[in-house]
Amino acid sequence: MICLYRLLLAVSFGLILGCDADSQAARGFSLPKGKPGAGKLVYTQLQCNNCHSLPSVPQDTERVAGTPSVSLGGEVSSVQTYGQLVSSIINPTHRIAKGYPLAEITNNGQSRMRNYNEVMTVAELIDLVSYLQPQYQLRAYEHSRYRMYYP
Repeated sequence: MICLYRLLLAVSFGLILGCDADSQAARGFSLPKGKPGAGKLVYTQLQCNNCHSLPSVPQDTERVAGTPSVSLGGEVSSVQTYGQLVSSIINPTHRIAKGYPLAEITNNGQSRMRNYNEVMTVAELIDLVSYLQPQYQLRAYEHSRYRMYYP
């Protein structure tokens, strides 16, 4: 009987720890499907094209001087997940764009991208991400070319 009690206690303790450790996991969380056409409208209405460029949307020519043009979409070597795009919009400092001088895209280590959390509705966020995600195409894997080695 004591062994059964210890087993139940261990299992219960494990479940409690498992639930607590996983409380911040994104698993099980998803947003409804958005409307890409509405997302394109959000992209232009919120003037994302002042600082970002997309192959399918012309960049705004009235950009603020000194503001870099951060490219979105195109061929990428890894999939841009729905969650990554949502995180990049609601917390731009989470992952700073690579390939740009940090002084141009950050201020004191923080992204220069405006915080849209107080401006954008959840529906607009959903539509914007639904529009942006298909703008990325996964680049086919390229094998390295090695010269033949002859011992």
